[in-house]
Amino acid sequence: MSLASSAYGYLGLVLFVAAYSLVIFEEQLHLRKSKPVILAAGIIWVLVALAYAAIGDTHTPHDAIKHNLIEYAELFLFLLAAMTYINAMEERNVFQALRSWLVSRGFTLRVVFWITGVLSFLISPLADNLTTALLMGAVVMAVGGSNRRFVIVACINVVVAANAGGAFSPFGDITTLMVWQKGKVEFVEFFAIFLPSLVNWLVPAVIMSFAVAKERPAALAEAIQMKLGAKRIIGLFLCTIVTAVSFHNFLHLPPATGMMLGLGYLGFFSYFLKKRENRLLSGDQPLDVTGHNPDEHCDPAPHGGHGQASGFDLFRKIARAEWDTLLFFYGVILCVGGLGQFGYLAMASNFMYLDLGPTTANVLVGILSAIVDNIPVMFAVLTMDPHMSHGQWLLVTLTAGCGGSMLSVGSAAGVALMGTARGIYTFGNHLKWTWAIALGYAASIAVHLFLNAKYFH
Repeated sequence: MSLASSAYGYLGLVLFVAAYSLVIFEEQLHLRKSKPVILAAGIIWVLVALAYAAIGDTHTPHDAIKHNLIEYAELFLFLLAAMTYINAMEERNVFQALRSWLVSRGFTLRVVFWITGVLSFLISPLADNLTTALLMGAVVMAVGGSNRRFVIVACINVVVAANAGGAFSPFGDITTLMVWQKGKVEFVEFFAIFLPSLVNWLVPAVIMSFAVAKERPAALAEAIQMKLGAKRIIGLFLCTIVTAVSFHNFLHLPPATGMMLGLGYLGFFSYFLKKRENRLLSGDQPLDVTGHNPDEHCDPAPHGGHGQASGFDLFRKIARAEWDTLLFFYGVILCVGGLGQFGYLAMASNFMYLDLGPTTANVLVGILSAIVDNIPVMFAVLTMDPHMSHGQWLLVTLTAGCGGSMLSVGSAAGVALMGTARGIYTFGNHLKWTWAIALGYAASIAVHLFLNAKYFH
């Protein structure tokens, strides 16, 4: 308590609030979200070290920051492997082929609304909610065209479905990944919140579907084929997921080490793919291996030359990982960890989980994640580590994963779609349907409390 009420503690708190304010206004300021939190993290830990040095303790900050760095390293390596696979599948036209198939079918707008929602819910547990929202958002905008009303409602549906689908899988969202890696919920136990997650999406989806017309837009003649090795990369990604789960469940090793082994699978396959494509490129009809990114083929040639490299390259996929997001997690984990050393998380934990009770606290976590962001909120809960039942850990996993859907800025999926559907899918347009999403949020909590009552004992 003495550190929480010290000048160092207050300054650290002010720094975090200021940094996170800049994160919230990222779109308006065009300042990447990682920059303010990395700066704040460094300064907060300087303040922690000074505060502890003033009471003659130099060991606690050192041990604490090492603990935070290990947590970040596990998250970083896990996400790096997953992002590399997603980038590899994108370059092999996996997502583009799915999008072109949907766009060329000639479905009615209401059918497209439901198909994109269902696919968002089913793809998100594997490909994460951000990638899923961008993929399905592209389908919605390609089919909807100038029909603003349809695009708005369908984009909201995609965001809610992607967030709900990500809530019942460790691979679907950063918060579920953190809960799994901490050992609070086992891999198979996440499926206990499958039905609550489904209800979270279905309730607002049914309500919003009445606002979608049954008209049939013109089918687009768009045919994109997957490139060489695409299906095998999908298979390797599934093998990587199995490897990560096996490392955690059977070997009791961090899932991140399993994901890195899976990255090794992709590394050897990329070697085979590059050799195969180089042979094909030497023929009369070169294979398209550069994708849509002009930078893909501009790597220097081996032996220091300046020619163009050809074929699939694993390290180009790693380089295209979302580094701003990965560094943002570093800043958030160290900021929250630093504030924890001042005692603020203990104070928040006592108020929320002792005074209000775990159920109320976990419902509030979901509402708070719509305003701030679910990652720092969930990391704070995990750092607090309140003593609560298995059912409550499942509840906070559900609420943190789905709560962000209530506002467009409450999840990575929503923020990403606001960027791609700029001026159409906006904060205000999403807010008009918040009441329907909130009904789904409340219904999902009720279903969880009823279905999973056995976990609360």
